[in-house]
Amino acid sequence: MIGNGLFRNASTLLLTFALAAATACTSADAADKEKMMGLLKGVAQEQGIIGAASFDAQGQLALPQGYRQWVFIGAPVTPNDMNGGKAAFPEFHHVYIDPASFQEYQKTGKFRDGTVLVKELASVGAKKGASGNGYFPGRLGGLAVSVKSAARFPQEPGNWGYFDFSGEKGALKPSAPAQPTASCAACHKANAAEDLVFTQHYPVLRATRGK
Repeated sequence: MIGNGLFRNASTLLLTFALAAATACTSADAADKEKMMGLLKGVAQEQGIIGAASFDAQGQLALPQGYRQWVFIGAPVTPNDMNGGKAAFPEFHHVYIDPASFQEYQKTGKFRDGTVLVKELASVGAKKGASGNGYFPGRLGGLAVSVKSAARFPQEPGNWGYFDFSGEKGALKPSAPAQPTASCAACHKANAAEDLVFTQHYPVLRATRGK
């Protein structure tokens, strides 16, 4: 597992440097730049890299690294004591989007192919604080990820794949398979405001959409 992780990180680093070199080409080198970009896409597909997501040969998504340095877009919470003691998701959802996809969303108001959303779960902790009574995050206890990819999820609604990295006692799994369509996509399709994403709960996205 460590060896695979190092190989994946090295591949990603190599692609990053190559992409930077391609971007730096002048207009006079347009043909070379196009050729290099095509090569980069081919290598990325071969290595299972889609945007900020990395897949292994079995189609499992690797646990995203460094997501806390991504763009934080919201933290909805549905506590048990406001849902008859039986909330479907009785925890905070700290939601992040990869920076490149956030920049694209700012420009177009659309989630690009390759968008990665990370949902970090935190329990409801204390209900009293210096600012008054309320709901305050407690312990971290899980992680869910969604990836938009027409190539990898052509039959899924909106081309979104959903992954659960939550393990036992708050531990996170190093990789995860895509969940069945009925597990997540159906609810997102019925209730999410935009492209199966709950943008109605993410003020950061709403404030920057299409600017």
